[in-house]
This record gives sequence, structure tokens and C-alpha cells, in this order.
Amino acid sequence: MADQTTENAEKEGGCYCGAVRFRITSPPLVKGQCHCRACQHMAGGAPQFFLLVPPDGFAWTQGAPQTFTRPDLAEAVTRFFCPDCGTQLITKRRDNPAIVVKVGVLDDPSRFKPRVALCHAEALACHHVPEGIPVFDTLPGA
Repeated sequence: MADQTTENAEKEGGCYCGAVRFRITSPPLVKGQCHCRACQHMAGGAPQFFLLVPPDGFAWTQGAPQTFTRPDLAEAVTRFFCPDCGTQLITKRRDNPAIVVKVGVLDDPSRFKPRVALCHAEALACHHVPEGIPVFDTLPGA
């Protein structure tokens, strides 16, 4: 369970240029890092660090993001990004209504600590997983 200080640090965020902003009003369901190839593409090679937030615990507060969904993949996720600076903000999966918020776009990501590592079978040798957190080769339940 996260402490109150950590929860407060994860309440708001936005893109690099400030055009698109959001607020989180519910505690995260999951705090993790994903090592899948799609996340590596989006992060320039690193894993993606994320909060999984209930859909009713997330709201856009400024601007409107654009979306992208790969048309050639049956199970493609939808990525939301700033139309001005291109910052990726959140992801939505077709099989889960929760919002995947990228940790790097939080106003204060400094207190984030992953609690799980996903898709580790696709991790690069340079990817670090903190000691003691559960590691899954794929998505749990997949």
C-alpha cells in the first residue's frame, strides 16, 4: 500500500509543452514497468513505467489529446498523445477499461516505485528491475 505522500504526488500531470493536462482522483490499481516491444518503441528502448488507474479516477483538465491505434493489429492499444509536442500521455487497452498513465508525465514522478514488472521475456539486457518485485514474462492472465 502506498503512503499518502506518494498518492498526493501522483495526482496531476501533462505533456511536455503544457497544452494537455489531466488529474487522477483515485489511487492506482497497479504501479509497474512494462518491458514489451511496443513499450520499448514508445520509450525509445526503455521499459514504460506506468500507473493503472480506474477509468472513473482519471479526467482530462486542459486541452484534448489525439489518439493512435495500429490498424494492422487485432489487439492494438490506443495511445493518447499531445497534438502539439507529441508526448505520449496514456494508453487504453481493449480488454481492460483502466487507464494506463505514463509515469514520466506526472508533475512529480520522483516518488514512483514500481510494484510489478511485466512482459519481462521481451526485456533488453540493460533493463533494470528493482529487487524484490514480482516479475512476469507476459501480462498476468494472458
